[in-house]
Amino acid sequence: MTLEKQLSILAMENRERIIRMIYYAKAGHPGGSLSIIDILTAIYELDVDLASKKRSRVILSKGHAVPAQYAVFNEKGILSDEEMKTYRTVNSRLQGHPYLVDIPQSDATTGLLGQGLSIAVGVAVAKKHDGENNRVYAIVGDGEMMEGQIWEAILEAPQFRLDNLVLIVDYNKLSSSGPVKDEMDLDPLAEKLKAFRWDVLEIDGHNMEQIVKCIRLAQKGTGKPIAIIANTVKGKGVSFMENNPKWHSSALTDEEYHTALADIRRGKEAICLGK
Repeated sequence: MTLEKQLSILAMENRERIIRMIYYAKAGHPGGSLSIIDILTAIYELDVDLASKKRSRVILSKGHAVPAQYAVFNEKGILSDEEMKTYRTVNSRLQGHPYLVDIPQSDATTGLLGQGLSIAVGVAVAKKHDGENNRVYAIVGDGEMMEGQIWEAILEAPQFRLDNLVLIVDYNKLSSSGPVKDEMDLDPLAEKLKAFRWDVLEIDGHNMEQIVKCIRLAQKGTGKPIAIIANTVKGKGVSFMENNPKWHSSALTDEEYHTALADIRRGKEAICLGK
């Protein structure tokens, strides 16, 4: 079995974890969690040693998609199956956004959109200063790209020669209220980032071969900050959630829960059969 196929199967298993967590909590953000889980699964498998203090870091700027990160941590044994059922409950470590104090593997406390890339710039500068030869991945939402602070950080990274910084834009084209382009059209996004002196890659954010290729390139480095525009589908893998802004933030009924799990399991079976 190829590495890409193994990662695709693992990502489908992580989708199941996301759905279970949000179902038990009766709250959460499934759409954006499902759109980034393929990329997040690959990053943690290929370039993040969670047992090491001097590791590549993942700054989840779109912190509401933390179920995806918790799913990875559960698969890695950092979070137990029982603790996963406490998501968004009082006194749980698993709150609705990453909290570095309670779960240090999350690498940053995020939630206010627009701040994560600035945090990542600071971490990347510190790694350069300390001579650490690993990367900082900052995952931002496309709706979040409307924030001015994001563009300040985009301007800073080449100035500080941060070739260890990787910006990943989850370009699912839907914000909480509808199409991103209706609020603030980002296109032509690739050309804008190139004009700010970034190396830019544009991929299918659910194609594991393309994802792995990008991560391998980031590990080698290009001499510049790298921006990956990942074209994704909000709610990917669950039929009734895909491209539906309702599922930016919604709880699942019992029927929806079982339908979602069935969809994901069919998707996993198709990968296993090579379809």
